[in-house]
Amino acid sequence: MRILLIEDEKELAEALTVALGKHGIVTDHTVHLADAVELTRQNPYDAILLDRRLPDGEGLRFIPELRRTGKDTPIIVLTALNAPKERVEGLDLGADDYLGKPFLVEELMARLRAVLRRPPNLSELKITAGRMVIDPLHLSVTVGDTPLDLPRRELLVLTALARRKEKTVLRATLEVAVYNYEEEIQSNALDAHISRLRKRLSDAGAQVSIHNIRGVGYLMKEE
Repeated sequence: MRILLIEDEKELAEALTVALGKHGIVTDHTVHLADAVELTRQNPYDAILLDRRLPDGEGLRFIPELRRTGKDTPIIVLTALNAPKERVEGLDLGADDYLGKPFLVEELMARLRAVLRRPPNLSELKITAGRMVIDPLHLSVTVGDTPLDLPRRELLVLTALARRKEKTVLRATLEVAVYNYEEEIQSNALDAHISRLRKRLSDAGAQVSIHNIRGVGYLMKEE
């Protein structure tokens, strides 16, 4: 899962990025609405976390601007402005959920799962390939009835490939699925993830194979 966090409290943003990362979520962070608009043009996000008090204005202005582009990405407002009138205002402007600060990460995760269960995301909750079933929301993979324990980044690579099984996935697409835009990516990092995945999947009898399309990316095939 990849989300956009629009938040000007540096310590909160850093803590959320780390906490969400433990749940397999890649987080892009910005403090400005103008940058957020550009990031949504460049990247497909599963959800957006939006503060209201931002350096360049009221965060709620972002919602109708995003909707005018035709994007229905779920938006959860995270803010200290949590009076009933303020919550109603946010929801009426098109927010999918509204969570007052301070909050527990566990509650935020539950709300993320809830908004992502709504259409049109319902069909994407579980992904099957070969004998594998991947549940991206709960970070679980099973082969047959046996759980397959994977490190977070390998799970993100696997999910990106399985979503597009039988199609070539560009290296850049896989890197976007695994790393946020601020991280420095080592040249062989993705290849190392793929190499370890191949062995784990083979040992588990997943009945899928990952092929290197030289100079382009990778392709997952069902066996």
